[in-house]
Amino acid sequence: MSRIDETRDFIPVSIAVLTVSDTRSLDEDKSGKTLSDRINAAGHKLADRQIVTDDIPAIQAQVKSWIDDSNVDVVITTGGTGFTGRDVTPDAVEPLFEKRMDGFSETFHRLSYDKIGTSTIQSRATGGVAGATFIFCLPGSPGACKDGWDGILVKQLDYRHMPCNFVEIMPRLDEHLKRTKT
Repeated sequence: MSRIDETRDFIPVSIAVLTVSDTRSLDEDKSGKTLSDRINAAGHKLADRQIVTDDIPAIQAQVKSWIDDSNVDVVITTGGTGFTGRDVTPDAVEPLFEKRMDGFSETFHRLSYDKIGTSTIQSRATGGVAGATFIFCLPGSPGACKDGWDGILVKQLDYRHMPCNFVEIMPRLDEHLKRTKT
């Protein structure tokens, strides 16, 4: 069973939040605020918070800028994970992944199922790694953001979480980029 090892020091990580919406402003963005508040409450650093429209080039440009920023360890998006014509976040972000994290989606849906039943299948929540940056795409509702953060991310982004967590592997995410041919 998972546990917190109190003998380990907490290591804050730097997290950027992107809300994808055609209709919200930052002031009206409850999902982005939910994530930002939780990030700060957990002791992490909110590196940046932006909002872009449901547009593949706009989403990719913002996510790529954070992947390229050595001060950003994690990107969390909210919104645009459904099936309507304007829901394009996974379509924009997944091509950026070097490695896909199927377990994130599966775990998110398992948690979500307990709260909203079969309606969870209407989300294409996804996660992966690109440029040594963890990327997670959550649905646009505050409830889904709470579920994704409280049920998965708060634990995996805590170095003290055992038996393992994302923070302890962060220094090795770009090993493949450092390999040389022999």
